[in-house]
Amino acid sequence: MNDGWSDDDRGERYGRGSSAAQPDGPRVMRHVQRPVGSTPVRPQRPVPPQQPSYDDGAGYGQQQYGNGVPAPGAYDSGYSDGQVYGSPSGRGPGGRGPGGPGGPGAAGSPARPRPNWKRRILIGSAVLVVAVVGVSVGTYFWADGKMHRDVDLSKVIDRPADGKGTNYLIVGSDSRDGLSKDQKKKLHTGSAEGKRTDSMMILHTGDNGNTMISLPRDSWVQIPSFKGSQSGKLFPAKGHNKLNAAYAMDGPELLVRTVEANTGLHIDHYAEIGFAGFANIVDAVGGVEIDIPQDIKDKDSGADFKKGKQTLDGQQALAFVRNRHGYAAGDLERTKNQQRFLSALASQTATPSTVLNPFKLYPVMGAGLDTLIVDKDMSLFDLGDMFWAMKGVTSGGGTSMNMPISGNGPQTSLVWDSGKVKQLVNELNNDQKVTVTSSR
Repeated sequence: MNDGWSDDDRGERYGRGSSAAQPDGPRVMRHVQRPVGSTPVRPQRPVPPQQPSYDDGAGYGQQQYGNGVPAPGAYDSGYSDGQVYGSPSGRGPGGRGPGGPGGPGAAGSPARPRPNWKRRILIGSAVLVVAVVGVSVGTYFWADGKMHRDVDLSKVIDRPADGKGTNYLIVGSDSRDGLSKDQKKKLHTGSAEGKRTDSMMILHTGDNGNTMISLPRDSWVQIPSFKGSQSGKLFPAKGHNKLNAAYAMDGPELLVRTVEANTGLHIDHYAEIGFAGFANIVDAVGGVEIDIPQDIKDKDSGADFKKGKQTLDGQQALAFVRNRHGYAAGDLERTKNQQRFLSALASQTATPSTVLNPFKLYPVMGAGLDTLIVDKDMSLFDLGDMFWAMKGVTSGGGTSMNMPISGNGPQTSLVWDSGKVKQLVNELNNDQKVTVTSSR
């Protein structure tokens, strides 16, 4: 058998082939001197590829063909080390993953920029401001469009000089406008034509505290000369009558003229709300809780209450503020109850749960504005100033009183105390702290 060596290359140490039945003796291999510095290469069996696996981690689900890493100087089979396309070690061929060559975070490549939170907050704040301004502007024009500016105070003649601060004449009328036949029956309003004043108040706002003065509808006053609000004709004085008669004669303009002539106080703005608006506001806020001081029963207003705390709906609230036959003091006690109820209503209306909740704010505003009548110069800002001042006064943050009364007059009327009224008006005109108290 030829093993690739010639006979000439063999020495005595090597056996020779023969045809004998005995095998050849042992052979000695020739020593081969290797070059200095060379490293012997050990043949290694190639590592077969492993089954592909799915990596749900940083490998992004790419196939992996092995996870062994050849030792230094070891045989490289040509297979990858199993980290492919974004492997956690970043050593996969192609290096397209986050940690691979050329990916974010790799040596020599730019890192992913950090979020600019300051910029994001500024943009978010700007968007929020724009949204709030948009809603506020929309609400302003919506509310402004619902106001009925029907009273023209420029028609009032012989007016007193302006004083310091602002004076509002606030009127609750028995207007049935907007009420159906069933609602009139339910609210005990009757079906009388036209409208009359059911309550009247002067609200003074200034730098030395706000003051609310109730004017009893039965006040005995002089009806002065006036210019007709519709005809423009001049009418002579009508003599003495109850205060609410002025409104019945020629409406809001003559009522303002009469109040100014009998007090000397300049009225800057007028606001009037009818039965329907009052009841709807109470229902819109979910009823008003009030502590009723005594048992009340009055068939004319529909009032039927027991003493103590209770929540009144719109119908009950209207009956409560209109009642005057259930008291010994009559109209004076009624004005106190009106102030007491307004305090409770304002306290429950001007709360964050109402003001910041559009689902409550819009119904409440809509209910009030639908039947609110104001003078032509009244703005929403004036209306807001009036409401917040009234809330502050009725909640104990100002002075609340009746017009000082000295006694009874003709036709079960009430006569004002002229001395106290003069002092009160002087303090209001000079925006001084009110020191006058009502005697009844």
